[in-house]
Amino acid sequence: MKKYIVLGILMLSLVACQAQTPAAETSLGTEMAGSGMGNGMAGGNRGMSGRHHAEIPEPYADRLSTIPADEASIQRGAETYATLCQSCHGEDGMGGGPAGVDLNPAPSPVARTSQMMGDAYLLWRISEGGVPFGTQMPVWKNTLSQEQIWDVVNYLRTLSSGTAGHGMGQQNQEQVAMHAEMLANAIAQGVITQAEADTFSVVHDAVEAYILQNTVEASTGDEKQAIALATLVEAGTLTQEQVDTFNTVHQRLLDSGLMQ
Repeated sequence: MKKYIVLGILMLSLVACQAQTPAAETSLGTEMAGSGMGNGMAGGNRGMSGRHHAEIPEPYADRLSTIPADEASIQRGAETYATLCQSCHGEDGMGGGPAGVDLNPAPSPVARTSQMMGDAYLLWRISEGGVPFGTQMPVWKNTLSQEQIWDVVNYLRTLSSGTAGHGMGQQNQEQVAMHAEMLANAIAQGVITQAEADTFSVVHDAVEAYILQNTVEASTGDEKQAIALATLVEAGTLTQEQVDTFNTVHQRLLDSGLMQ
């Protein structure tokens, strides 16, 4: 009996992923959804940036996970992800699942998003699905408890760190190429100088490495980045001048539309 219940949930998930067509998306979804690819610090369209910088509403704002990322939680999250999420977001969490091939916008690379964004954002987006942005992701708050959602978040973060056995080498190469192209375009357009681009890359890489190697408790992605920057300055890995340049360049890239 249990087997048939799980199969039934999986079938419902597949239907939910495929139910809406691009024509059914709201104007807000069309404007903000984007392609779902790339990373939060590299070039691309502004849709993903719109989602990542959206204000997190109550009751999700400032929420932190209540479930430790231990082996039991990760295993539970893996089972839930395989049943409900993998068909769209892919086995590696990078948005390439078979049920998501024809979706527009494409399913987000949740392995990457889970590393970039804080707990509150992830709880909000999984709970409410695509409703806030008019995308096709199902609403899961009526299917999963908050504890189950935190389990999924814990599992997703193992995908990003590589501890679940899913390599991200190709994706990282693509991100490096996008990052380099974004900075080259910014220099060509006079948005930043070569020296500023070089400093931005140094700080960017240091922050990425720190977040991948450490558990940073924060409710938003911006808070995660701020914590990483402050910690790296305190440790002497970065100077305050480098961080100030990074923040200035980051804002210019956003304002120019060159950064996602």
